[in-house]
Amino acid sequence: MSQTLAAQISSEVLIPVAEYFKVLSEVSRLQILSCLKNGQMNVTEIGEATGLGQANLSKHLKVLTQAGLVSRQPQGVSVYYSIGDPIVFDLCELVCDRISQQIEKRAEEFGQFKAFSSLPK
Repeated sequence: MSQTLAAQISSEVLIPVAEYFKVLSEVSRLQILSCLKNGQMNVTEIGEATGLGQANLSKHLKVLTQAGLVSRQPQGVSVYYSIGDPIVFDLCELVCDRISQQIEKRAEEFGQFKAFSSLPK
């Protein structure tokens, strides 16, 4: 992106982008999304899978639902949650791949220290 184009993007446009990433910046929310990747679950099932307490879990489910990442379907006396926007997993995969590349690069760099430490004294 050129500097001119970046300068033309108003903060009004960037605020929703920042909010989206803010939703994904919480470990508990990522745990919930990971649980729901294989299908819908109710609150009890999500709580058992994540170890999150009821109040904490409800707070995070509300944030995920408001962001459109999770959808909510009442079924009898239970409420089931499922992924509302599956593209979130593509985004997470991109991020995880990038982190993996960075870790591999650091490991190679640290491998050079071994060569340095094996020099004769």
